[in-house]
Amino acid sequence: MSRKTTERGIRADGRRGVFTPGRIAVLVLAALALIFIFENTQETRVRVIIPEVTLPLWTALLGTAVVGALFGAYFMRRRR
Repeated sequence: MSRKTTERGIRADGRRGVFTPGRIAVLVLAALALIFIFENTQETRVRVIIPEVTLPLWTALLGTAVVGALFGAYFMRRRR
């Protein structure tokens, strides 16, 4: 019993495969973002509204990435 898939990664039974081109692209971009984040380890000063905080740059970058991912997930879910 062979499983046939279309070009878009959809199997004959209507379900998508595990590794679609979109998922692979997201995984590659996420890996590159994490490499970039953890390569930047120097201390930096960040001003959040009023206080000025000194923290590692990777923490600020990771926090920004998480906030961006949450906003993106919210708006994609809302579009449906």
